[in-house]
Amino acid sequence: MFKVTILNPKRTIYEGEAKSVFLPGDLGEFEILDFHKSIISLLGRGEIIIDWAKSVAITKGIVRMHGDELVALVEE
Repeated sequence: MFKVTILNPKRTIYEGEAKSVFLPGDLGEFEILDFHKSIISLLGRGEIIIDWAKSVAITKGIVRMHGDELVALVEE
């Protein structure tokens, strides 16, 4: 499990732990799993899906995975 925080300029959209986060990267969709290597990526229009249960629709953003923490700054 790793910590997931999704923020927009006004509020925290989601904060919790996850085993899997599916993201709409600017060059294509990708998935972050536990023990993923560090990464920074731009995000495009689509949905962030957390553990195949929670979905957050976004228009664009940026994501950083480092250690056991994923932080996404997005526009809804």
